[in-house]
Amino acid sequence: MTDPILVVENVSKRFAGRIALENVSIDVTRGSMTGVIGPNGSGKSTLFNIIAGTLRPDIGRVIVGGRDITRASPAEICGHGVARTFQISRLFAEMTVLENLVAVARGRDDRAAIELAMELLDFLEITAIADKWTSELSYGQRKLVEIARALMLQPKILLLDEPFAGINPRLQNRIVEHLHALCARGITVFFIDHEMRIVLSECDLVYVLAEGHVISRGDTQTVRNDARVLEAYF
Repeated sequence: MTDPILVVENVSKRFAGRIALENVSIDVTRGSMTGVIGPNGSGKSTLFNIIAGTLRPDIGRVIVGGRDITRASPAEICGHGVARTFQISRLFAEMTVLENLVAVARGRDDRAAIELAMELLDFLEITAIADKWTSELSYGQRKLVEIARALMLQPKILLLDEPFAGINPRLQNRIVEHLHALCARGITVFFIDHEMRIVLSECDLVYVLAEGHVISRGDTQTVRNDARVLEAYF
């Protein structure tokens, strides 16, 4: 059995007395595609923010590659191989797509950064928009550029916050193909989304959150047939 690359261990978080997460434990296998689903307010975004270091848990630990990163800064966590996208785009509107990617390159000169950026745009089949201002992009294109920008950091773990929300099924399927290709390269993909069609057909492992608790964990068939999931989600 492969050791998990990401472990969330007994994590709890409250906001003004309201429970956001309660004793949540999650493990993500290296090179896997793992999904988290749950109704609005279930704690999904809080979980991602804790993993990425923008929130600190009240109790519990987060471990990446055997290293405790619970108290690390977002920049330090990024340095340990964790990159993320956001539900609401955070691209630099006053820059082109290529400039957005080069701007986040770490430890590379401009020539090497441009070379990597063009490789990633080619991988995601969006080289045609390299010189477009991000303000001109469609919603789906922005999603792809967000993924490309996260990949500029050459992460071991890619955290995706609702990568399939608001885009058409054809583009959703293209993104799925790209994510599987990343997993084949050894990158671990961990995402939260409401798109049940994709989560319950493409993930190796699925976690279901409801009211801050993990109510189900397993392969897609196990989760699909779990009475607690049906009650919480349907």
